Amino acid sequence: MEHIVTVQEAVTAFAVMEPTNAELDAIELESPLILAEVDLLDAQIKAMDHPENEVDARRIRRARNRVLAARRDLTNRTAAALPGGAA
Repeated sequence: MEHIVTVQEAVTAFAVMEPTNAELDAIELESPLILAEVDLLDAQIKAMDHPENEVDARRIRRARNRVLAARRDLTNRTAAALPGGAA
C-alpha cells in the first residue's frame, strides 16, 4: 500500500519568502504604468456593457494616452539609470 504524502513542507517553505528590496523598488518604479493599464482595462470593460458612444471613446482614448505617457516615463527613468547613458 502506498502512502499519499502532502507537499505542505515545500509549499510552506515558499510562503515565508518575502520580496527583496530590489523587487519592491522595481514594483514601485512600475506602479504608475500598472495603474494606468488598470484604468485602461476598466474603461474598456465599461464600454463593453452598452453600444459605443463618444464618452466611452474619449475615456478609452485618454486612458491609452496615460498608458503611453507612463511607459515613456518608465523607459526614460530606466534609461537614465543605466550606466553609460544613451547610445
